[in-house]
Amino acid sequence: MVLNYIWIGFFLVAFVFGAFQLCMGDATVFQKIVGSTFDTSKTAFEISLGLTGVLALWLGIMKIGERAGVVSALAKALSPVFTKLFPDIPRNHPAMGSIFMNIASNMLGLDNAATPTGLKAMQQMQELNPKKDTATNPMIMFLVLNTSGLTIIPTTILAFRASYGAETPTDVFIPILLATTVATLAGIVITAAWQRINIFQPALLATMGGLVTFVGLVIWGFSRMDKDTMDTVTGVAGNLILFGIIIVFILAGLFKKVNVYEAFIEGAKEGFSTAVRIIPYLVAILVAVGVFRASGAMNMLIDGIAQVVRGCGLDADFVGALPTALMKPLSGSGARGLMLEAMKNYGPDSFVGRLSCIFQGSTDTTFYILAVYFGSVSVKYTRHAVACGLLADLVGVLAAIGVAYIFFE
Repeated sequence: MVLNYIWIGFFLVAFVFGAFQLCMGDATVFQKIVGSTFDTSKTAFEISLGLTGVLALWLGIMKIGERAGVVSALAKALSPVFTKLFPDIPRNHPAMGSIFMNIASNMLGLDNAATPTGLKAMQQMQELNPKKDTATNPMIMFLVLNTSGLTIIPTTILAFRASYGAETPTDVFIPILLATTVATLAGIVITAAWQRINIFQPALLATMGGLVTFVGLVIWGFSRMDKDTMDTVTGVAGNLILFGIIIVFILAGLFKKVNVYEAFIEGAKEGFSTAVRIIPYLVAILVAVGVFRASGAMNMLIDGIAQVVRGCGLDADFVGALPTALMKPLSGSGARGLMLEAMKNYGPDSFVGRLSCIFQGSTDTTFYILAVYFGSVSVKYTRHAVACGLLADLVGVLAAIGVAYIFFE
């Protein structure tokens, strides 16, 4: 229901701002808005088409892991923690393993692996759902963990900074890690409070403490590397781990005498049907975001924020990077484009250029994730998922601004 009102709101706001721009003399504004509907609907289909192969591959690999018992072993190992964070999922349920695979893929910046494992986790949680059209508490907690976007190695952002000629492409690595960790911890606390989960349980406290310690060790390790070494490690680690997962699953299948090829084909078929099923949801959210941006509403919002900040006597340097932060919950590709635009206009080593990169890495695409993941299992009523996801995003944005001022001002 929340997504319904938000979706309608995008179109109504686009119409109002478009009419305003028309009155101000921009005769092409509605041409731009209508053009964006065609462009973004085409983009939505292309995204789904591009996901088809990736989904087929990774759901095929996941099926091998299920048959070989790897996913069940992961679920069993994680049950002491995950049963506290996801109390409605039975102990040792396969969904626990899929959730872990998804979170681990996101942490390593392995986007291609994260989406299929996330969709698999949603399908497994949907099997436990007594009301198939309504999101369950575990689904919402899982999606908030996704939208908060904890990333240990932001490979893509570092690559873009290098391509734009940044003097030290990796200088945003630690700020991104700090901001995304704060957003993730905030997402867990907010959602747990909403769902009345006691976060002071020893297992949860130990896990969150372990997460903070692990991030601290990663920061310490990378701070001792020179630029070339850091670039090499961030470039190699993700791909090596990704291929290592494939090999481990296949070897486990062979050890368990599983027909690996047939298991892969069975899982790949699920990937194809999932890709087709999410097309309408992608079209809906991306078209709404497209008309909102094309109407000029985004630019007017940024200008208004800048005036308010200056009126309060505060430093407004961060406002130039806000388009990336505001677009990130709506569209990953749109936010990436705005990040690149900020680096091009202000320079990759400027405060705005660096902050836009931190925004890009501090959270994930909330509405895109909600549309795709809930759409894959035909959930219509999202309950508090949007509110918790956006609150985690807000904390991530504020953390990114604070960290950027500490490191780069």
